[in-house]
Amino acid sequence: MMETNQLFTHLSAQENAQSFLRTCYQNIDEQTKKSYQNGPTFMHYLEHGLQFYKSGEESSPIVRPVLYFYGMVHLLKGWLLTKRPDYPESTALLAHGVTSRKRKRKDYQFFEDEVKIQQQGLFPYFVRHIYQFNPFPLEKASMLLLLANIPELQVLWNYQQRETLIDVGEINNKQLVFPTSILDHYHLTRNAFVHRIRPFLPPIKEVKEERTLFRIDLQNVVMQADGPFFVHMDNQRLYFPTSRDIYFPYSEIIAHYLILYNLSMLCRYETEWWGELMVSKEDRAYPMIEHFLEVTRRKIPYLIEKELHSMYSDCNGK
Repeated sequence: MMETNQLFTHLSAQENAQSFLRTCYQNIDEQTKKSYQNGPTFMHYLEHGLQFYKSGEESSPIVRPVLYFYGMVHLLKGWLLTKRPDYPESTALLAHGVTSRKRKRKDYQFFEDEVKIQQQGLFPYFVRHIYQFNPFPLEKASMLLLLANIPELQVLWNYQQRETLIDVGEINNKQLVFPTSILDHYHLTRNAFVHRIRPFLPPIKEVKEERTLFRIDLQNVVMQADGPFFVHMDNQRLYFPTSRDIYFPYSEIIAHYLILYNLSMLCRYETEWWGELMVSKEDRAYPMIEHFLEVTRRKIPYLIEKELHSMYSDCNGK
């Protein structure tokens, strides 16, 4: 069984890329033909995406958001090709699928900035075909909402006197633990809260309430997580939003795409604000942005490679 962190290396050979696609296309017509045609494109999407990340790491922080964003776009396109053999079906899909404010106000605050979801383009396409959202439930999302749901940023949020996520368990474990106080932040009873999170978990075996917390015992271990449960890449702990105003029941990959898009637009078109941020480092958002760029450089290739590895394992019964 291939290790997850070696899959991209395995797919750097065209023959392996074609074989991988043939496995992914086993339920479609012209399986062999499509895998043969798409093999080189699939391989280059992944190769170019990783090269963008490498170039970003080696470049000045001033241009990193652009390089990381296009690195992510290429990896997403490779992932999409495993599910949609005819991607892109039209030129409309080549747009990014989100927009940001064209002109920033003088009192611009990064955490309050928003991106808006469009009806066409890459973003609505990949959330439809990868995550089955059609349309995506949110019309817009703030940087605060998105950054608040990234576990690796939790310590920085704590330094800003805001707890955004709480540790509730870990991957490959059958138990989750929540403080009872979280029910007040969600304005829900315990039963209503459990009902809300039930669709995102393995079958629930039992809920035990204690004095200041309640435990949820699961029938199976948590193998992987998507929003509203988020996994810290380094310690494999599970985190959950502390309150309903930052509740984000969607994949962390979606959050990274929207944040990177906005940062890349700031980098390209708000050069005065971005340049001053990178040089003077006066804005309180600077540490969060800097650390996010380090996290996303490591985490998005890791998450997408993990998804492709899971597809490989499922298709081969491993």
